[in-house]
Amino acid sequence: MHMIEMEAKTTDRANERGTSRESVLSWLKFLLFIAAIFFIFRFAIGITVISGNSMAPTIQDRTIIVTSNLLYSPELNDIIQFEDVNGFDVIKRIIAMPNDTVEINNGHLYVNGQMLEEDYAMGVPNDMALVTVPEGAYFVVGDNRTPGESLDSRNVEFGFIPKERIKGEMLFSLFPFEF
Repeated sequence: MHMIEMEAKTTDRANERGTSRESVLSWLKFLLFIAAIFFIFRFAIGITVISGNSMAPTIQDRTIIVTSNLLYSPELNDIIQFEDVNGFDVIKRIIAMPNDTVEINNGHLYVNGQMLEEDYAMGVPNDMALVTVPEGAYFVVGDNRTPGESLDSRNVEFGFIPKERIKGEMLFSLFPFEF
């Protein structure tokens, strides 16, 4: 009988080691999963609640949007998220790229001498003298062009947005849900 008891104890110890190893592996998998979720929401995807109507009618006040922040390359007409000079996240539309010229004349926006057809914009903006977007920067505006509704590149103090301050682009609206 002693032989059976010794085999049972040996089997119990082996089971304890196996269970302990499984427990450590389970915890390791869990920690890797949490780290991956943290990485995705910290660096790859952003969730932002919009405050204000500067992007109306495209994006309304209190809309929740999802942004892509990983490996983003700015393109014309993208709605982007960037950090302003005060450290706040801002959402605006890129309407001119580096080295483009921008002018507002009689309420119409011109880029490189061509009037933009902007069915997404509302309001009539004030006129603005011709400016050239510097290398490595972008000209951004809110879709609400009514004077005083959007603080954007039309304002000399706000200025152009350097590429380094751009965090990513808007993918879709989470609430209300829209692409």
